[in-house]
Amino acid sequence: MSGTRARAGDRARLTDREGFLAWAFLLPTVVYLTALVVAPFVLTVAFAFSRSTGDAPSYRFAGLRDFRTVFGDDVFWRSLLDTLALTGVAIVLVVVLGTALAHVLRAGFRFRRTVRTLVLLPWTTPVALSAISWRWLLGSAGVDRMLRAASLLHGGGSPLDRTGPAAVAVVAVHVWRLTPLAAVIVMAGLNSVPHGVWDAARLDGAGVWRRFFGVTVPLTLPVTAVAGVFTAAITFADVAVVRVLTGGGPHDSTQVLPTLAYLRGVEGGDIGAGAAASLFLLPLFLAGAAVVLRVVRRAEADR
Repeated sequence: MSGTRARAGDRARLTDREGFLAWAFLLPTVVYLTALVVAPFVLTVAFAFSRSTGDAPSYRFAGLRDFRTVFGDDVFWRSLLDTLALTGVAIVLVVVLGTALAHVLRAGFRFRRTVRTLVLLPWTTPVALSAISWRWLLGSAGVDRMLRAASLLHGGGSPLDRTGPAAVAVVAVHVWRLTPLAAVIVMAGLNSVPHGVWDAARLDGAGVWRRFFGVTVPLTLPVTAVAGVFTAAITFADVAVVRVLTGGGPHDSTQVLPTLAYLRGVEGGDIGAGAAASLFLLPLFLAGAAVVLRVVRRAEADR
């Protein structure tokens, strides 16, 4: 009996240790990140410096050969510019529209919970299904007549067959998908701001726009930056929207780095070049995220 009680006491003391509990709770996250993030990233790095192809997978070291192949491709540089432009426009539109939608959803009106649920549907819909629906919609006769009536489309063919309209369509799908997510993030930030702050600004005579830019924007800047980073991460790494909606066309005008990496590595069979192209996404995203976080920290320090 004494031995059983001693073992029970040891287990009780073990579960009371903060260090043990911290690692016990963190272990599932560490395993998840290792299996789905770290391991694929290590394999991608290995492929980028290898002679691996679809016909002959190999980890034989090839130096910078794959990177030289990628950097010598004009489509790569065009895809890089398209990726940056697409992501930049999407971030601005998603943050602005998400902030406006967050204020609308916080207002008191009937069926507010139902409306909030419906607003989240674009975000919960599978990406491929959303892209297919938009492709069907933009290719329909009704939308075609509306665009021609508004003088937004001339000549024959679908809007997705034109360089400008196809790029606008890709941005529109990303904005449609990600605005609800940004709205939820910004709404959480707005709910954390004490109402007394807005009441004090109103008593001081501040109007709607002055309260918004002088109170709301500075206080919700951290969560707004988080919404922007999430938007950038999802848009930057997305393959399905461009792949299903435009296929990168017309004439590679909507090609982005993730789809180019897929085309080179999977369909083209040049696994090393595809991995090298995909690795170029990481430093760009980290640099952008670092700039955003630095701006947020500086804004918080100035308050």
